[in-house]
Amino acid sequence: MLLNIKELNKTFGDLHVLKDINLSVGKNEFVAILGPSGSGKSTLFQLIGGNQTPNQGEILLNGESINGKTGFISYMPQQSSLFPWRTVLENVVLAAELNGKPDYEEAKLWLEKVGLAEFANSYPIELSGGMKQRVSFIRALLSKQNLLCLDEPFSALDEFTRLKMQKWLLSVWEENRKSILFITHSIEEALFLADRIYILSKRPAQVKAEIKVPFSRPRDESLLETNEFFLLKQQIFQFIREELSE
Repeated sequence: MLLNIKELNKTFGDLHVLKDINLSVGKNEFVAILGPSGSGKSTLFQLIGGNQTPNQGEILLNGESINGKTGFISYMPQQSSLFPWRTVLENVVLAAELNGKPDYEEAKLWLEKVGLAEFANSYPIELSGGMKQRVSFIRALLSKQNLLCLDEPFSALDEFTRLKMQKWLLSVWEENRKSILFITHSIEEALFLADRIYILSKRPAQVKAEIKVPFSRPRDESLLETNEFFLLKQQIFQFIREELSE
């Protein structure tokens, strides 16, 4: 396994946010985390990224502890977080720039792959929401870390743009196959994108279920209309509803 999280606990004073979290992400695997708002999903990413330290437990990357250590993962937040005074190209190379010498030619190649080559010298204010998220994702991809942590990257987009971005993400992932840990509130999004899904409880968050997604790859939007997809979506919805009603 690339990432192993063992018996992770996190508190803020008297507030117990994460309780005995165990989860893993394999090499080339796409793993989603589902859970209610306020359950500590973003705190989990802060711990993996080293911006917070756990009270108990261990975070292992390639078998080495990264508790409290930064610079080992790539991170894409809910908002694109592009610097308005930097061009698209300058934003794309930012993470690589912070870690050494940026490769502008590789950045241009990726912008061409994702249909943004003509916007390389544009500024973020000139881009749509979906275009900004593509730039943000390529920036994370070019940081050269083995694990990408994506924190609800499409939550602010309208439904049509969101589906378009999900399909785009899958196409890029199929080509690149980096390991991804993906936070979402959407059962449909998790099922469409992931190989496995962890379901978290309300706070203090615990892993209540782990689901292996049975659908083959590559996937397209026709999957969303199948009976198998609908039934699994309903099963997960019922599980989460029962958990929240306890």
